[in-house]
Amino acid sequence: MPPPRTYRAESLVLKSIPLGEADLLVTLFTREAGKVRAVGKGARRPTAKLVGHLEPVTAARLHLSRGRSLDVINQAETLNSFRSLKTNLTAITRGLQVCELVDGFGSEASPNEPLYDLAQATLSAIGRAPEDEFPLLHFQLHLLNVSGLMPELQYCVGCRGNIEPDRHRYSLDGGGIFCPDCLPDQAGLRPLSLRALKVLRLLSRSSPSELPSLHLDAALSQELKSILTGTLQYWLDREIRTNSFLNQLARADRG
Repeated sequence: MPPPRTYRAESLVLKSIPLGEADLLVTLFTREAGKVRAVGKGARRPTAKLVGHLEPVTAARLHLSRGRSLDVINQAETLNSFRSLKTNLTAITRGLQVCELVDGFGSEASPNEPLYDLAQATLSAIGRAPEDEFPLLHFQLHLLNVSGLMPELQYCVGCRGNIEPDRHRYSLDGGGIFCPDCLPDQAGLRPLSLRALKVLRLLSRSSPSELPSLHLDAALSQELKSILTGTLQYWLDREIRTNSFLNQLARADRG
């Protein structure tokens, strides 16, 4: 039996680009169907009913029709505009990175409800604490988890032995931490301080609604970002575009 001609989907709008004179080509990540590309007919007209519902970093309930190559958005109802997130430049850039990473790791026509729920919870957490780094760091680590790529942070990947403090290395492409006896010959091998390891382990046990309240000095913050961004970029096989702007904002904040 063929799938129904129309369907409803709870969606996160990842990105949208102009199409033709008045349409929008929208990339969605849906709870029900994974990543979907669809057209909002006339959505760029000021009087269109879809205006505002298809902005990136917006959760919406959509009614769609299946097309040959692209589905068509018929109706939209905003569920969460994440308004508080969008009033802060750093926070909206972090929100856009969440969407960029969901776009990179999400699969078309392949639902991943844990990823959908993680993204929604992360955007809400960023909105509650726009200046806090932990929601995005938590998302980056747990994105790897819900994608089946979680790095090993407790034991040596090679021998499964216990990790001794300050006698370990982290491998971007080897799956986590190695002890000195099992160090692989890989270009992605880099040092990981004990402080950073403890924070990563803490984040791995935390939920978006119960993030740790810790102060990260500049060196520790940069180390964590480097490890997580490096791992994500290894699996994506490309740079994270929003990361460079986040780095510019961080440098500006430090004066």
